Amino acid sequence: MKVTSGFKDFLLKQNVVSLAIGVVIGGAVGKVVSALVDDLVMPLIGLLLPSGDWRTAELKLGTSGAIKYGDLIGRFLDFLVIALVVFFLVRYLFKLDAKPAAPVHKCAECLEPIPAEAKRCKACGEPQRLR
Repeated sequence: MKVTSGFKDFLLKQNVVSLAIGVVIGGAVGKVVSALVDDLVMPLIGLLLPSGDWRTAELKLGTSGAIKYGDLIGRFLDFLVIALVVFFLVRYLFKLDAKPAAPVHKCAECLEPIPAEAKRCKACGEPQRLR
């Protein structure tokens, strides 16, 4: 009984549930971003790249195998495009949440930063002039 209750406490107290939810949501967002890249961005990039199936390009190594450099370049390009899309999405989302900072000035006595609307400095208690 102690092991199961200890494990339950670990799961609930160590934010494992929050982490699991984050992983699931991250996987779902990853699928959406991959679909966006595959269906919208990569066809546009395909217009700029040389025609043909360049992802199947390979360098033969005798009879033992081949280096599939076309696939490697394609996967690297996919990674760069996905990273760029995620970067712009995160940047856009953080801009939506950004609130303008309240105006601040420094106390004439102690140089502590205080809100512009404050009547007294919270550090030294000095009355502030309205600016």
